[in-house]
Amino acid sequence: MVPVLVEKKLLGPDGLGGAELPSEEEQEQEQEQNLWSSILREVSTRSRSKLPSGKNVLVFGDDGSGKTTLMTKIQGAEHGKKGRGLEYLYLNIHDEDRDDHTRCNVWILDGDLYHKGLLKFAVSAESLQDTIAVFVADMSRPWTVMESLQKWASVLQEHIDKMKIPPEEIRDMERKFMREFQEYVEPEEGYQGSPQRRGPSSGQEDEHISLPLGENVLTHNLGIPVLVVCTKCDAVSVLEKEHDYREEHFDFIQSHIRKFCLRYGAALIYTSVKEEKNLDLLYKYIVHKTYGFQFTTPALVVEKDAVFIPAGWDNENKIAILHENFMTVKPEDAYEDFIVKPPVRKLVHDKELAAEDEQIFLMKQQSFLAKQPATPTRASESPARGPAGSPRTQGRAGPANVPSALPITSVKKPDPNIKNNAASEGVLASFFNSLLSKKTGSPGSPGAGGVQSTAKKSDLRNHVKCNGDAKPTVSDA
Repeated sequence: MVPVLVEKKLLGPDGLGGAELPSEEEQEQEQEQNLWSSILREVSTRSRSKLPSGKNVLVFGDDGSGKTTLMTKIQGAEHGKKGRGLEYLYLNIHDEDRDDHTRCNVWILDGDLYHKGLLKFAVSAESLQDTIAVFVADMSRPWTVMESLQKWASVLQEHIDKMKIPPEEIRDMERKFMREFQEYVEPEEGYQGSPQRRGPSSGQEDEHISLPLGENVLTHNLGIPVLVVCTKCDAVSVLEKEHDYREEHFDFIQSHIRKFCLRYGAALIYTSVKEEKNLDLLYKYIVHKTYGFQFTTPALVVEKDAVFIPAGWDNENKIAILHENFMTVKPEDAYEDFIVKPPVRKLVHDKELAAEDEQIFLMKQQSFLAKQPATPTRASESPARGPAGSPRTQGRAGPANVPSALPITSVKKPDPNIKNNAASEGVLASFFNSLLSKKTGSPGSPGAGGVQSTAKKSDLRNHVKCNGDAKPTVSDA
């Protein structure tokens, strides 16, 4: 039997058949109503998909590790001022797909353990699940890396234990974090559309069986994402030149850091603010872990100063590849036994010297000179010095028959006339001495001859003095 379609017609007031068309006003009202409905639906959709606020990034690290400089650089500021206690910054988060903006809080704890009590102002029991922890290690001082990581991880664990969080909520956070760690899927190279890890949207992914964890994996589950950032990786060349670090040293350091990351389920990234290395990668990974943005960068382990290992990628077998380069050390050796702190060199310029005031210095010198004994002048140096300037010993007379030696000129500049008289007198004395020496061999008693020669010498000298500068002759002699 074929169905028969019956067409019904509405009867108008005049009894004629035909449907009444809606008026223009009714059509406009219906369009306006549909427009408002679409606007309300869009607003409600945006409110549900709006970026969440109240996300936190907790940054730990020793003094001088560069944590404030690192976060300031990621923020986009040129110069950051280091504070004390607990510093606060924020990161601008922009969702281009939804055209939405929000701010991510960044709390930087001081490197002094005295300020660890300030953590209660940064994160509470309610905001802990919206927090990511960042441990900063200084690669310019690799001998402090492991001690620093262990110290700040203990500080965070102690703070979480002091919070009044119900045990069931803590277990839920730990199970969620472990599931994210196990379900990590490395992004395919060149494919930008796929998410980094499987999400719980499809039933097939819910039935995914996670592989069991290794022996030393997630032994310290904090329930929140953890990121280890090694700063100042540009110091690798300095360590090679000044401290004779080799490839073996850097592989040993990396292996111990990666083992620490496995225990806490943390990611690892090497950065350098000086060379602006991996800074954008660090920002994208933080946004990915806090807001769930897509992240398509795979692990990077080729360059020793630009390592990046996302959480969930690493395992014991991949770390064992580094052990192949070990020649003088074993993988199980203690970190501090091989990475030894170099001896401290005392530098002269470490101590700042302050210049003394000029007037104070001169006053000290004046008082010092006043205490010194007076220095004798040349005029009063030796009263025993003779008029001719030659010193003689008192109480010791020379031989009677030997005349005085040639006069020595004084230090003072003599008068020219006196100098000429002394020179002529010296010539005469030497002349008569030669004559007297010839007469010593004449017959007679030595004593008489000596007295007689002395008398003749004195008579001749007096005669010469009376005659002035007259030259002696044979007749005078």
